[in-house]
Amino acid sequence: MNIIAVIPARYASTRFPGKALAEIGGKPMIQHVYERSARSRLINGVIVATDDERICSAVAAFGGVYRMTRSDHETGTDRLAEVAQQLDADIIVNVQGDEPLIDPEMIDQSIKPFLDDPALRMGTLKTRIRCLHDFLSPNVVKVVTDRDNNALYFSRSPLPFFRDKWQDLKDESFASGKLLCYKHVGLYVYRRDFLVEFAAMPPTFLEISEKLEQLRAIENGVRIRVVETEFESIGVDTPDDLAKARECFKKRQQ
Repeated sequence: MNIIAVIPARYASTRFPGKALAEIGGKPMIQHVYERSARSRLINGVIVATDDERICSAVAAFGGVYRMTRSDHETGTDRLAEVAQQLDADIIVNVQGDEPLIDPEMIDQSIKPFLDDPALRMGTLKTRIRCLHDFLSPNVVKVVTDRDNNALYFSRSPLPFFRDKWQDLKDESFASGKLLCYKHVGLYVYRRDFLVEFAAMPPTFLEISEKLEQLRAIENGVRIRVVETEFESIGVDTPDDLAKARECFKKRQQ
C-alpha cells in the first residue's frame, strides 16, 4: 500500500503571511513539518503542495519534494486533491503545514484504521480537552463520536452541552476527566479516490455555517473514523503562536 503525506503550504496566509518560512530553531517551519512527517513508520513519501516559488525554493534547499499547484484554490483540501490526482497512491495524509511540532506517531495512529478496514474512506484525530478555555473557545473545534469512533459531529460550540453541570464548569473538571470531551486535531487521512471525489462536492449548509470542511463529508453520509491520541501539537496561526512553538521547541532540545 502506497501512503503519501501531502503538506499544503501557502505563503499568503491571511493572519500570518509567510508563516511557512518562519524560522524555528534554525529551520523554516515547513522543514520541521516535512522532517517529522518523514519519520512516520507508515509513510512512503512526503510532498509539499504550494503555489509559491519561495516555499518551493526553501523545500528544495533542504532536499525535500514539492509540487507547484494552482494559485486559485480556496482551501487546502482543494490543493491536496490537485496533487493527489497526479499521484499513484492508495492513501493520502493531509498534514497541516503550520504544525511544526507534530509527533510522527500521530500520523501512524491516524493511518492504522485504514489498514484494517478497506471500506474506510476518511479519518482524523481527537485529543482530550483539559481546560475550560478550550471547551468554550470557538477556535477549538470539538468532536463527538459514536461507539465505533466514527464522527457524529464537529462544532466550534461547546460539545457536548453538559446541561446539568453548566453552571459548575471549571478547569479541574476537564483536567481530572470528570467531564470527558474532545477537541479535533486537524490531520486527515483519505483514500486517494475519495479525496478527489470529496474536493469536487459542493459546500454544504453545516460546513458553511461552522466553517468546517469535514462537515461536508458527514452531510454526504461519509463515515469519518476519529482516533484518540494522547499527543498534542501547536498550530501556528499568528506571531504569538510562533513564539509559543519556538519556546516549546527550545524546551524539547534541552
